[in-house]
Amino acid sequence: MKDEPKITEAFRTGKGVGWHEHDSCLFFGTERFFRPNYRSHLINEWIPAMDHVESKLKAGARVADVGCGLGTSTILMAQAYPKSQFFGFDYHQDSIDMARAAAAKAGVPDRVKFEVAKAKDYPGKGYDFVAFFDCLHDMGDPEGAARHVLQTLEANGAWMIVEPFANDKLEDNFNPIGRVYYAASTMLCTPASLSQEVGLGLGAQAGEGRLSKVLKSAGFTRVRRAAETPFNIVLEARP
Repeated sequence: MKDEPKITEAFRTGKGVGWHEHDSCLFFGTERFFRPNYRSHLINEWIPAMDHVESKLKAGARVADVGCGLGTSTILMAQAYPKSQFFGFDYHQDSIDMARAAAAKAGVPDRVKFEVAKAKDYPGKGYDFVAFFDCLHDMGDPEGAARHVLQTLEANGAWMIVEPFANDKLEDNFNPIGRVYYAASTMLCTPASLSQEVGLGLGAQAGEGRLSKVLKSAGFTRVRRAAETPFNIVLEARP
């Protein structure tokens, strides 16, 4: 809410507001908002719901967590799967700095590496598993990001896309959670997308149908809903 004047001006100009342009309290607040869901569901439900992913992580896999923010999701996976190597990427330098500090505090810097990189150009090839947590809809060019994921996955790799829960029809989102997400999307997600190249503006309430269309347009042939909670839907995409 501290950035309401910026958002008001963005409504007038249509230029959007980048994530990095917000007050720093947003970065901490967003991590605190999503952390309980990740802690409750990521290791216990979401990853086991993906086909053959958990066994790979237990044996030792290469994992990219793109749009990792403060690194909470990356660190949770690194703690659960000590034989795997994790690479967290985010375009926001301050978030990466905080993620590195959090990894050191959690005792996992030996298997976690954080780097500044965008979703459309993060480095590395042959990842067994790529994850996007509540960030694909924020991107200006989500289809371009999806194409890059496809290029960096190994042939039998999997992409997990965690997104805010939304039904495909607008009227089916008229509920307390939908109201929260539409409000957040107006203040944060859509302006962030509009500030970038393409500026697709998916918003936090894109829904499975719209998201699947983006993924398949990028070249993924198999997309399914692997899991859900009242706050998130979890999609699995395969080459």
